[in-house]
Amino acid sequence: MTKKAWGGRFTNDAVEWVDEFNASIHFDQILIDVDIRGSIAHAEMLYKCNILSEDEKETIIKGLKEVQADYHNNLLELNVVNEDIHMNVESALIQKIGPVGGKLHTARSRNDQVATDMHLYVKEKVSEVILSIESLQNVILDLAKNNIDIIMPGYTHLQRAQPILFSHHIMAYFWMLKRDKERFTDSLKRIDISPLGAGAISGTTFDIDRVYTQTELGFSDIYQNSMDAVSDRDYIVETLSNINLVMIHLSRISEELIFWTTEEAGFVTLSDSFTTGSSMMPQKKNPDMAELIRGKTGRTTGALLSMLMTLKGLPLTYNKDMQEDKEGLFDALTTVQGSLRVMSGMLETMTINQQVLSDTVNKDFSNATELADYLVNKGVPFRDSHEIVGTLVLKCVNDGHYLQDLTMEEFKSASDLIEDDIYHILSPETVVNRRISHGSTGTEAVLKQIKLAGQTMNE
Repeated sequence: MTKKAWGGRFTNDAVEWVDEFNASIHFDQILIDVDIRGSIAHAEMLYKCNILSEDEKETIIKGLKEVQADYHNNLLELNVVNEDIHMNVESALIQKIGPVGGKLHTARSRNDQVATDMHLYVKEKVSEVILSIESLQNVILDLAKNNIDIIMPGYTHLQRAQPILFSHHIMAYFWMLKRDKERFTDSLKRIDISPLGAGAISGTTFDIDRVYTQTELGFSDIYQNSMDAVSDRDYIVETLSNINLVMIHLSRISEELIFWTTEEAGFVTLSDSFTTGSSMMPQKKNPDMAELIRGKTGRTTGALLSMLMTLKGLPLTYNKDMQEDKEGLFDALTTVQGSLRVMSGMLETMTINQQVLSDTVNKDFSNATELADYLVNKGVPFRDSHEIVGTLVLKCVNDGHYLQDLTMEEFKSASDLIEDDIYHILSPETVVNRRISHGSTGTEAVLKQIKLAGQTMNE
């Protein structure tokens, strides 16, 4: 017989390198606090159901807390022979309090124990991610409020399209993050379910009280099927998917920051705290934090795909493949938290180069649509006005100037309907503030948007 907790029917131990391959203690020790919490609730329930005596329960709980303290004081020796944090804790508990420690596992399998730990851990971490999203939203709100008058070029196809308020641009990310937060919040109801007491697959012969442990651990619901309880990893896939949408949004704004900080654009300057230099080129100031966020998005996407592939062909219920549900998830949660914090810091400390932006929107053709609309309002069909303005743009390109530089005579040669007010109409400020539709870039519309966004933060 081997010395494993499950070793009764085995005659030989695995060789050392197989134990290493089989073990998860290197990464799942992060679960120790929720594991202790789940075990204490289980011990309390066993006592309530007259499966443990009061003395046994108290001895077990005291021992569990001592094991937890030992871990945090670097006094707990973790061993790959015990495979995972759950069996390492049980082994340490038995060493501390003797055979009574072995009674803790009554009416419980590692399957429902691990599942419970993961539900508790993911619930806790998702709640933290939600708070980090809210922090970034607040940074964006402040940026929008404090820079309401700054105009910048808006792009489609990375070509200048129309002038917009910087506030309007940055607020687009507020609403993306709002949807991200809603997805995480909604997912909590599928995370916040207790599998404890489901056993290995079919439940237990002991008359336990699963609702008691559900309540003790703060779960809002309980699995109704023991097989589903131990095999469900939907909530992990969903969490990884939600993380990836956040990372995609952070990657998009990172890409914009990288472009905005180029010398070719120069729209913003990032703080030295969120940039790095070159070991060879003294002049360099690289947006490395934005690039890292963009790069780490591939990492979290990999974790999602890995989890989907792990589950794709698994029969019910537990299979050892499911041990692969942890490393990618743990890493993705750490990555999204770090990325949200870094993005908040970058945006909070960056400088918006207002004069550069002003010069940019006064030296492009992003006001061309305004001239076309001007003619439409005078009765010209849009397709005709589009052609008239396109011809004027071509003339300006050939002559090396912009629409607002044209003389009235040149305007009149294109259409007699153009009057002196066109110079006011073509100014970036007028172009922006003529946008009055709900959700548009006009100052009044953006102020309403900011007010509404602030209200949603208080809901």
